[in-house]
Amino acid sequence: MTLVSAAATGREPNRVLIVVIAMAASVMQVLDTTIANVALPHMQGSLGATQDQIAWVLTSYIVASAIATPVTAWFAAILGRTRAFAICIAAFTITSILCGAAMTLPQLVLFRLLQGVAGAGISPLAQAIMLDAYPRHELGKAMSLFSVGVMVGPILGPIVGGWLTQDYSWRWCFYINVPIGILTVLGVLAFVPETTRTPGRKLDTWGFVFLSLAIGSVQLVLDRGEQKGWFESPEILAEAALAVFGLYMFVVHSATSKHAFIDLRLFRDVTFMSATIIMFLIFMVYLGALVLLPQMLQLEFNYPVLTAGLATTPRGLGMLVAMFTIGRIINKVNPRYIVFFGMACNAASLYLMSRWSLNVSMAEIGWTGVLQGLGMGGLTLPVSTLAFSTLPNDLRNDGTAFFNLMRNMGGAVGVAMVSSRLVELTQIHHGYLAEFMTPFRHLPLSSLHGEAAMKLLNLSLTQQAAMIAYINGFLLLSLLTAVMVPFVLLLKFQKVRSQPGQMAAVHD
Repeated sequence: MTLVSAAATGREPNRVLIVVIAMAASVMQVLDTTIANVALPHMQGSLGATQDQIAWVLTSYIVASAIATPVTAWFAAILGRTRAFAICIAAFTITSILCGAAMTLPQLVLFRLLQGVAGAGISPLAQAIMLDAYPRHELGKAMSLFSVGVMVGPILGPIVGGWLTQDYSWRWCFYINVPIGILTVLGVLAFVPETTRTPGRKLDTWGFVFLSLAIGSVQLVLDRGEQKGWFESPEILAEAALAVFGLYMFVVHSATSKHAFIDLRLFRDVTFMSATIIMFLIFMVYLGALVLLPQMLQLEFNYPVLTAGLATTPRGLGMLVAMFTIGRIINKVNPRYIVFFGMACNAASLYLMSRWSLNVSMAEIGWTGVLQGLGMGGLTLPVSTLAFSTLPNDLRNDGTAFFNLMRNMGGAVGVAMVSSRLVELTQIHHGYLAEFMTPFRHLPLSSLHGEAAMKLLNLSLTQQAAMIAYINGFLLLSLLTAVMVPFVLLLKFQKVRSQPGQMAAVHD
């Protein structure tokens, strides 16, 4: 696709409407990544699922979205970006209705898979549309606006999900997408300029199959590993072997194919690849923590579902403050310094969360959330800006698709990892604490005897064991933040200044 200046088209693109439409679509799609978090206990009871089974409601959506994301570049090439964008939003809206109408857990997981496939192209296409609406010297501003949309979804998700679940039903967590989806489709068709189509572009079918096999198998290992005993299970060994086979075949096929599923030129850009790895780790940590906190507040602290959702609000406030501030200074300072600041805030907040107990106050939860929000804002915006600062314009569709693929995969791995570790560590620590319970210890159960005393004691042990598992999970996520440091050092920073008479470039 070739870029055409605004002057050549005879009209300037309406950036305000393009930004509103792109952000609305992005918020709707990303919102569904986390809106079900606080509603999981209610879904679990309604559908008769266990704690590890209900996690599939989240991971099925994220994994399906991750697998389908790289197809976005091909889909946009043969249909045109605007048509592809509108179709993705419409399909996402329809599958949201199906999710709300699901009557069993298998039905809900299936419809979430379809919803993930339908919405996979929304974020990369919205990102590419906004990149084309702004000249290169305003790339930081464009990414600032887009990052607000991407990050507002996870912020609003637990709040909106809590409100809808408490006052209506968990099914409205999906039905709420319908009016937003309809309005966004109409806005796309009316105001977003179309791109030149390249109908002769072929889809690398084998590349897609091998990549899907690798991603799907990895996710099955993460989701079912704890339940099956990890590599002691023949099923997990088989899934791990399929993951290795799929990845190996994808790499070999891509290296020898004339039209690779993912353009190999992306891997030659050190800055883009480093930023992509950092984004993978960012969302691994971010969504991992976002899953742990609402569940901990509901199950261990007995908070109502809406209160648990509102507890994430300070995190959102910190994130918005960081993004608006960074958007103003990102062209004046080296973005790597901002990334290091964000890493420090994020690691510190998660470490402080690992020091919590069952007596932690709401005030402490609040200011820790603000600190984490500042960290996430300090990480997401500059990393997104640096990722595309050195990437050629003709690689934007492929670049945004691969970037969002890795972001979604990071979130899926983070959710699966913390969910499995939570169940495993709760069992381990319950057994460890039970070793200290003997008939000779003085226990505060003098008014209870026999079976009632044992039930109360077991409930207390389970609560304490689960709390230890939660704080271990937060500590693990804090340590994972440090893994980003080597990749930050590989990021290159190039200042792009406005040229006299330079105008916005858009596709035509």
